[in-house]
Amino acid sequence: MNTKGFASDNNSGVHPEIMIALTEANKGHTVAYGDDPYTREAVKAIQKHLGDGADPYFVFLGTGANVLGIGALTRSFHSVICAETAHIQEDECGAPEKFNGVKLLPVDTADGKLTVDGIRHHIKGIGFEHHSQPRVVSITQATELGTVYKPEEIREICDFAHDNGMYVHMDGARIANAAASLGVGFKDITTDAGVDVLSFGGTKNGMMYGEAVVFLNTPAPEEFKYIRKQGMQLASKMRYVSAQFLRYLSSDLWHQTAAHANSMARLLAEEAGKVPGIEITQEVEANGVFARVPKEIIPRLQEKFFFYIWDEPQSVVRWMTSFDTTEQEIRDFVELIRELVSHEG
Repeated sequence: MNTKGFASDNNSGVHPEIMIALTEANKGHTVAYGDDPYTREAVKAIQKHLGDGADPYFVFLGTGANVLGIGALTRSFHSVICAETAHIQEDECGAPEKFNGVKLLPVDTADGKLTVDGIRHHIKGIGFEHHSQPRVVSITQATELGTVYKPEEIREICDFAHDNGMYVHMDGARIANAAASLGVGFKDITTDAGVDVLSFGGTKNGMMYGEAVVFLNTPAPEEFKYIRKQGMQLASKMRYVSAQFLRYLSSDLWHQTAAHANSMARLLAEEAGKVPGIEITQEVEANGVFARVPKEIIPRLQEKFFFYIWDEPQSVVRWMTSFDTTEQEIRDFVELIRELVSHEG
């Protein structure tokens, strides 16, 4: 099996420039828990990209960022509206519900993107003590189906949410891929569009680990530092998270890595789509390709290039590209698909 494969951008290694940043941060001693120069400079870097009012709190994990970000906006009788494919709904083992006590209200979507019409369905029972109270709309940028919200789509959702007394949380695990796809900056699809809290990710785009909960259009609760500590997301050696963000954001690295991953996904979709019997099921806008593949060839493909099955009954698979995916790997993979399809035919 090619352990690189197309299973997940989480499977990729650390970008060499990030590794250099970690090595440089490893020299000597500095004050723990974020009172260090790396963290101070990383905060400035985030504010440069998201606005002077951005208030970031570094954490270890994407799930931790989502749980804490949503938890800062809710109480246990609140509900969170999200796409049925959202990571908080499908892939976080119920963590938002367990730790925050909230109820998730999933919305069926064709492309992973929420719309105002889909959200509106859950705006009911307001003030009725027998119903959980809608408090947060959570969107994912880029979505779990590899699609991307345009700035005006986010603004429409934010305006609707705010008009109905709700906040908007963004799961930005792949926000760099979305920004690169749209040709915009982070601020255009977050702060300027009305997003209240962002889970700012970099792990899927070349960082080793580390995310940030960033408060944008709503201030962080005064007690959020305690929430982070209780949530087991306060790093003692925070400089190693901060140094990564600093290198990632202080140059064009975030854009270079994301744009490359996106271009590799487009190439994969284009070449695989030429093979008879392969159907690309979603528009490729970021670094994910979703394809309907003959069931009988999937196990043989996975032997050499591992990937995950997305929808087994429909024989839909997911192929993810990364900052270090090469054209040759894609061409080798597509050639194998072609050979197996031809053999089965």
